[in-house]
Amino acid sequence: MLQKITKRAQEGMGSDYDRESELKAFDDSKTGVKGLVDAGVAKVPRMFIHSQHNPHEMSVSTNTQLSIPIIDLEGVHRDAIQRAKIVGEVRNACETWGMFQIFNHGIMKSILEEMIQGIRGFNEQDVEVKKEFYTRDFTKKVIYVSNFDLFQDPAATWKDSFSCIIAPNPPEPTDLPEVCRDIIMEYSKEVMMLTNTLLELAAEALGLKSNHLKDMQCADGVYLIGHYYPACPEPELTLGTKIHTDPSVLTVLLQDQVGGLQLFHENQWVNVNPVPGALVINTGDFLQLVSNDMFKSAKHRVLANHKAPRVSVGSFFSPFILSSSKLYGPIKELLSEENPPKYKEMTARDYKAFHKAKGLDGTYALQHFKL
Repeated sequence: MLQKITKRAQEGMGSDYDRESELKAFDDSKTGVKGLVDAGVAKVPRMFIHSQHNPHEMSVSTNTQLSIPIIDLEGVHRDAIQRAKIVGEVRNACETWGMFQIFNHGIMKSILEEMIQGIRGFNEQDVEVKKEFYTRDFTKKVIYVSNFDLFQDPAATWKDSFSCIIAPNPPEPTDLPEVCRDIIMEYSKEVMMLTNTLLELAAEALGLKSNHLKDMQCADGVYLIGHYYPACPEPELTLGTKIHTDPSVLTVLLQDQVGGLQLFHENQWVNVNPVPGALVINTGDFLQLVSNDMFKSAKHRVLANHKAPRVSVGSFFSPFILSSSKLYGPIKELLSEENPPKYKEMTARDYKAFHKAKGLDGTYALQHFKL
């Protein structure tokens, strides 16, 4: 099957191109984009070529001084003056950028490195072992797949993904891949503790009590996705991840040192350069919604690259996984005659369903819920 895809890629884009057959052959192989690279593909197959990825459509910043904020969390729990300073930095980052990096966050560098190696090891292990986890049954708690939206979107992206539910009902440890089982559990425990702190800081930055966002169950649902972006022979033709915003409240992203993540800021793309030991935090749609646009959701993408495989691990915090009829809308304490609600109320699951159905098409799902 992979030979057929590779052959089509070499032959170019004839008028007899059969996209459905190419997609099916790719999916049936259960080896993902890495399988194509391992098979020696020298050209990007047509199914991956993006009209959305036009380097002239939106410029990339050449200003080396323009970069997302980097926030030092040292002293956040023991020094009131330092905490107030950090809250101010978080407020500015969430209002202006929707994304920032943090260091001195309390998670040991060795754990971060082992988590990256765990996702790398899963993708680079024996292909027959990896295939056992390949599925498009998204009700499962543990999933390996290439392109969640492969059969819905007009172009695929150059990555493979491993994902699992972390909370509230995680899989049995034995259901996780052996190669990354222990580190997923250890890393996730650390990230959940960190995110409790981040939600406190975000609440205080909004002028609310520390526990306000946590009491809204904003951190009760946790989903982990590890992306593996193989080196690409023609990175200018495709994308690693399409332009999108995260539907979550907050996303905690661990990335390796390869680079490729970009944030759309002031009508230009800004590189989010990796900082050793740091984590990237971005504000999701749901935090923009409940903050009534005080905080902005970060529009971002990941470029394909020809240098080396890129690995990232995103932890997405939201109420989406919870089976709840609870309605969410702009927080009442933030509203006034001068600041009326900008969004209708909805359940978290309804928002997630709409976001999923819309796909990663570069548009804001939030617009659908505007009053």
